[in-house]
Amino acid sequence: MSIVTETAPVSRPATLLGRILSGLVIVFLLFDGAIKLVPWPVVTEGMDKMGYGASETLARSLGIITIVCTLLYAVPPTSILGAILLTGYLGGAIASHVRVGSPLFSHVLFGLYLGVMVWGGLWLRDRRMRELLPFRY
Repeated sequence: MSIVTETAPVSRPATLLGRILSGLVIVFLLFDGAIKLVPWPVVTEGMDKMGYGASETLARSLGIITIVCTLLYAVPPTSILGAILLTGYLGGAIASHVRVGSPLFSHVLFGLYLGVMVWGGLWLRDRRMRELLPFRY
């Protein structure tokens, strides 16, 4: 005896909300990566305050990593891999802010807020994500 389960289709407003959330994350992270590629003095000064030194090479490397992970997230066949990589990247940002004693809600938890938007947007826009869950709604 085989059991057939179907996932209920997500409504258009939910799918649209997922695309909007994902779009906001993508635009923000592409901008963040782009300013690290240039590296403006604001970027290198910020890295120095975080304890990483004012290295332009490190800033450019982080910019490339940010852009690559974001592009993987933006392309549907690789979006789950991109979300996983962005989760690690944002976790590192949270750890760095905790280490230097940044304000909790505005700096430390910003990576968490962005991570929730990454996964929430992906879950709402991508049917494959809903099929990975062990329960059906």
